[in-house]
Amino acid sequence: MRQNPAETLCRVLPKIREVLHVAGVEMQLTAAVSFLTVLQEESVSIHTYSHSFLHIILQNLEHRDAGVSNAWLETLLAVIEALPKETIRHEILNPLVSKAQLSQTLQSRVVSCKIMGKLANKFEAHIIKRDILPLVKSLCQDTEYEVRTCMCRQLEHIAQGIGAELTKTVVLPELVELARDEGSSVRLAAFETLVNLLDMFDADDRSQTVLPLVKSFCEKSFKADESILVSLSFHLGKLCNGLYGIFTPEQHLRFFEFYKKLSTLGLQQENGHNDNQLQLQTLEQEKKYILVRKNCAYNFPAMIVFVDPKNFHLELYSIFFCLCHDPEVPVRYTMALSFYEVAKLLNSGVYTIHKELVTLLQDESLEVLDALVGHLPEILELMTNGVENCGSENSKLLSIPDLITALTTAEQRAATSLKWRTHEKLLQKYACLPHIISSDQIYYRFLHRMLTIILTNNVLPVQKAAARTLCVYLRYNRKQEQRHEVIQKLIEQLGQGKSYWNRLRFLDTCEFIMELFSKSFFCKYFFLPVLELTHDPVANVRMKLCYLLPKVKSTLKIPTDKHLLQQLELCIRKLLCQEKDKDVLSIVKRTVLELDRMEISVDAFQKRFYENDLLDQEKERQEHLLLEMEQLEKEKQQNEGRSTNINNKIFEKKRRDSKTSSVLAKSITLSVPGSSSAMSAGKEDKKSKLVRSQSFSTQALHPKYNTLDKCPNKSSAAGYTSSVSGMGKNCMLSFTDDSFRTHSGGNSGNAAFPSSSSSRNLFNSADQKSNGNKEIQSRKMSIWSIMGRVEYDKVTVIAFDVL
Repeated sequence: MRQNPAETLCRVLPKIREVLHVAGVEMQLTAAVSFLTVLQEESVSIHTYSHSFLHIILQNLEHRDAGVSNAWLETLLAVIEALPKETIRHEILNPLVSKAQLSQTLQSRVVSCKIMGKLANKFEAHIIKRDILPLVKSLCQDTEYEVRTCMCRQLEHIAQGIGAELTKTVVLPELVELARDEGSSVRLAAFETLVNLLDMFDADDRSQTVLPLVKSFCEKSFKADESILVSLSFHLGKLCNGLYGIFTPEQHLRFFEFYKKLSTLGLQQENGHNDNQLQLQTLEQEKKYILVRKNCAYNFPAMIVFVDPKNFHLELYSIFFCLCHDPEVPVRYTMALSFYEVAKLLNSGVYTIHKELVTLLQDESLEVLDALVGHLPEILELMTNGVENCGSENSKLLSIPDLITALTTAEQRAATSLKWRTHEKLLQKYACLPHIISSDQIYYRFLHRMLTIILTNNVLPVQKAAARTLCVYLRYNRKQEQRHEVIQKLIEQLGQGKSYWNRLRFLDTCEFIMELFSKSFFCKYFFLPVLELTHDPVANVRMKLCYLLPKVKSTLKIPTDKHLLQQLELCIRKLLCQEKDKDVLSIVKRTVLELDRMEISVDAFQKRFYENDLLDQEKERQEHLLLEMEQLEKEKQQNEGRSTNINNKIFEKKRRDSKTSSVLAKSITLSVPGSSSAMSAGKEDKKSKLVRSQSFSTQALHPKYNTLDKCPNKSSAAGYTSSVSGMGKNCMLSFTDDSFRTHSGGNSGNAAFPSSSSSRNLFNSADQKSNGNKEIQSRKMSIWSIMGRVEYDKVTVIAFDVL
């Protein structure tokens, strides 16, 4: 048909028509596919096609083999889309009336149901109402449940063709009747069609007709009709959100509890049956329950909308936790697929599911990891923003290390598996990390790992993915010292490596550097190391370099890089003169011609290179910005270091001052006995007046007391001066302040200082040295026995306040 359509139609097609009715299954299937291909490729006009091929298709629709019949039916349904209305009416619709009769075979009636569903979109509503709806009602009442099931599934297409009004009056009553059918497959088809047509029903139809039917399905699904359980779990999210506006709070809670029960179905002993009759679940039941939980995982984003994201932590988090930790891989796989949708719905509250992200990243099944990796950059960005917006800086600091550990574990598990495509995909997605975590974290936890993969992994796509991700990390690294270290390792371990395979990967890495970095960056660090490979002993390396030379030349700018251009021309001349490998030499010659045709950009902008130069200028600006940011950070650290030193000096000075004051306090404590006698003697004049005012019987006591008053004054003055010589004026004032004279003796003084008897002994020894008169000393003892304790207690209080 592609080469000679006319001859094929005249000579080949008649032969095919003759042998098809006796042909085997394989020939029938091949013919059906070929006829469909001729239609899709438009090898002939639609008129010619309907005239030559349509009759053959209609004749084989009722083939005794179900597979062959379905193949021809698929071809016919595709043809109906392209045929004009008149052809459909005469060739398909009119014969369909007789084919749909009860007297026809089961297969014929089933085929008629599927054709009517397709025809509903080809004609106007009044034609469907007149010619097709009577056949639809008849087939909905067919005696065979297969026919009723097939017709029920086509009611959705018919409703879309006839509109909402006729759907309410014609289709909905049929669906209600089919929902109560004795056949479980018919009830299932009716339920699914009801869910798919929810948008076409108004609020009254939903509340009065659809909702009671749905409640009935939910009640029977655990008791008498478990066949609908899987379908109900699959459509529950759509159902809950479709009926959301008519739910009462009680109904809302009821459907939510039903979802919670389905999400743990099979994990607990009770499954809706009698609790006393605990039966071992058969393998078929276990598969069904796994499928139900998988459907619950599929509907989890819809249930977040149903419950409201604000109530996620209270209402849905426990279900989310159970589904992410489900023992079956299909359930966890579905949760990994829907994780991004969940994260988007939670928005700022996404930090609450951080632990589940870590769990799925560390899942034992690589299928789960592969499902999660698809939207990993978006998930990580939402996660990081959510942690930042949660208002707790501590939670951010705690969450990021967990995330980094999970990411490194996931990469290592993928690396040790045989699923290199998952590993490649993961490395490609890890290129997003500079926008998620800090430059130092990437440098110490990921960057060197990428270099190791390039050097040790045996899978080329994985090595290239690691090389590109490493270049991205290098692009966003914020420390010049680290950048230089990585560049040096790339040149030494790859570009100058012993293995030719590593040198080939160096050229791949240079391609990524030319893509991600500015031209000046490549020329500064990688231009000459690349040219050195023109002397490589392996022909494959020199060959790959020749293919790369045009890109290398495009990084040059004249006149800035004139010396590099001379080096490039010199290397090409050497290749032309010294190359001995024929394949490499032929590539060199082609490359030379291409390089001659190239125009080198100049430092100033040119029209033909304007966009590229603008992009390169932006890359160069960002690189300079990184250097400036690094310089600012260094200056900030230096300033912080200076302020820290100043603070340390201040703190050391305060510490020394505190030590000095504590030493002075100890000296005060040790000198209290002497000072107490000194202060008591210094105030003796007033004390003597107080003694005189009292009625002492002996007049001779007064002159002796006065003589005693003079002696302690001399000694106490010296003692006072020595005890407080190191203290400031404030301490001096506090000792002589009259306010201290009102203090009375207390227990605190007795705990801190020597007893009154010991102080009296000290006073006695001092008096004996100053006066040898024993008579005077004995009288003095009697006076001090009266006055000593009073003055001692006062000094105790004064010294305690000073300390």
